[in-house]
Amino acid sequence: MNPGREGADAPGPGRFFITGLGIGQICSWGSLYYAFPLIAAAMSRDLGWSKTELYGAATLGLILAGLAAMPVGAAIDRGHGRAVMMLGSIAAGLAMVAWSQVTGLAAFYVLLAGLGALQAATLYDPAFAVVARRMGPTRARAGITALSLWGGFASTVFVPLVQFLLDRIGWRDTLLVLGAINLIVCAGLNAAVIDRHEAPSASPPGPTPAARSPSDSGLAVLLREPTFWALAIAFTAFAATFSAFTYHLYPLLLERGFASTDVVAAMMIIGPMQVGGRIAIWVLARAAPVSTIGSVVVLGFPLALVALAALPPSFAVVAFVAALYGAANGIMTIVRGLAVPEMLTRRAYGAINGALSAPATIARAVAPLGAALIWSATGSYDGVLVAAIGGSLVFAFGFWGAGWLSRPYRRRLSAP
Repeated sequence: MNPGREGADAPGPGRFFITGLGIGQICSWGSLYYAFPLIAAAMSRDLGWSKTELYGAATLGLILAGLAAMPVGAAIDRGHGRAVMMLGSIAAGLAMVAWSQVTGLAAFYVLLAGLGALQAATLYDPAFAVVARRMGPTRARAGITALSLWGGFASTVFVPLVQFLLDRIGWRDTLLVLGAINLIVCAGLNAAVIDRHEAPSASPPGPTPAARSPSDSGLAVLLREPTFWALAIAFTAFAATFSAFTYHLYPLLLERGFASTDVVAAMMIIGPMQVGGRIAIWVLARAAPVSTIGSVVVLGFPLALVALAALPPSFAVVAFVAALYGAANGIMTIVRGLAVPEMLTRRAYGAINGALSAPATIARAVAPLGAALIWSATGSYDGVLVAAIGGSLVFAFGFWGAGWLSRPYRRRLSAP
């Protein structure tokens, strides 16, 4: 990376930087995250494993992803983004190939643990850190927004694709296909578009409440900032709610009597609405503070979940819930990516974003298993919906608190 050209697309592969990362994000999210509930259901029918056994493996993997978030972010801050994301995709592809051959729980848990940890090196957080590093703090907003538009198509593309493959070739061969996608598409694109000669990013000008000296990364000081902890609480509650709802939406709707084709149709709405929400923000609120955007959008999550729990079950209701939930989640992805530079500090994006991601990722790991345990204890998903509504309210109040606490920093950023 040429520090003097931050944000400019260089000739050749650099011209396709966001496009290449975006296609890679569609494939990484689709294969490593959205495919799991469908494959788990097929494995349960074939191998007789319980929901708790299957989701326990996913939980272990996501806990490891949380632990890996900070060192991965720090490595990207040091200029190793290309190696991190390329090697992460290669390892994920090989793990999926090995997963296709499992016959026992022990091997399954080992492989899912590895795949979970690799999410810290392949999904949005490392990609956003790479974008922030290359484009600089003043242009990162445009790059992160554009990248999130690409990633919003992951569920739309991969939920029907995985279901199609499962119906025709079974879960083992489906995993072989997904492994090949990671090895060829994701690893190839990450290698092609991320500059392997990145220089350490210079500290940008502008105020930061965290950095007291040029050599201070700011992380230790940020741990004493109330805004950091308010954001950590908000994003942790959001991650838990989103993870439990996403992982269990398929069986939840099946339990309510919908055919699998209708369930897939409802889930397919989420992706386009994520993209629609992001486009709306790009067009209508491009210059609005990210704290203002987030403070409004957080209301969408409790409203969607209350509607699903309280309204009579019908496809129209489920479609409305999926649309509202998808649009709100799509916008919050942008808010999540921009919270560090616009509400906390413009230094050491990777490490600080990793620190925020660590508890959120662990919560994302525990939530699917927790939802499965609630379902096992009650025999239905009603209790899961109540817990999700509670989590969405914690998220809303936490983000509102962070927005209020971050006002002095945002005033300093806007000062001439």
